[in-house]
Amino acid sequence: MNALIYTLIVTHITIVCVTVFLHRGQAHKALVFHPALAHFFRFWLWMTTGMVTKAWVAIHRKHHSATDIPGDPHSPHVYSIQRVLFGGALLYHSASKNTKMVNNFGRGTPDDWIEQNIYSSHSRVGILIMLAIDILLFGWVGFLVWVVQMIWIPFWAAGVVNGVGHWWGYRNNETKDKSRNIVPWGIIIGGEELHNNHHLAPANPKLSLKAWEFDIGWVWITIFKHLRLLRVTGPAP
Repeated sequence: MNALIYTLIVTHITIVCVTVFLHRGQAHKALVFHPALAHFFRFWLWMTTGMVTKAWVAIHRKHHSATDIPGDPHSPHVYSIQRVLFGGALLYHSASKNTKMVNNFGRGTPDDWIEQNIYSSHSRVGILIMLAIDILLFGWVGFLVWVVQMIWIPFWAAGVVNGVGHWWGYRNNETKDKSRNIVPWGIIIGGEELHNNHHLAPANPKLSLKAWEFDIGWVWITIFKHLRLLRVTGPAP
């Protein structure tokens, strides 16, 4: 039971890091973070995903520049829904190797000493440290915990949001792309389930638009704002 509770907590923290820091903060510049909170997000993502901020941001911005048409790094309408849903991480990995695209679309992301010499240069070290921590905490059950951590973002973010979020669901309004809101309650993926809402107003840090929609990512943003750990710079919700 302790391992299960731990897994739910750590995977949720990772989701918060992705939706609040990488997506709404870095990719769309809708949030400005206190240095302490920004560094926690960077450190946690290094430990739990091995993703490089610049590459993630570049791939997402490229997605917005060519959504659901050739050039989109992960559209189910360019590839197949099966390929994006179950192989989204491979599409992300392939796009991250496009150095020209990453440099063009990844501007304005952290580029300090620790980013250059640790987080980007040794992106796999963090997840190995996480593996050691999980095993120390739970023995060999910790290995299963670590496996769940490693597949959490590839499946939910790279697969479900990028795949199902452009294939199935409802739309609050028409956009030039095929984006959909998967469900009106954005909890499991931190609010990213409201994907059509995001494509309607990419710079808006709040992803819920209707009174009956819920964006847990916005709840965390509100908490951090009250703690003076961030400020909202995107359009008023």
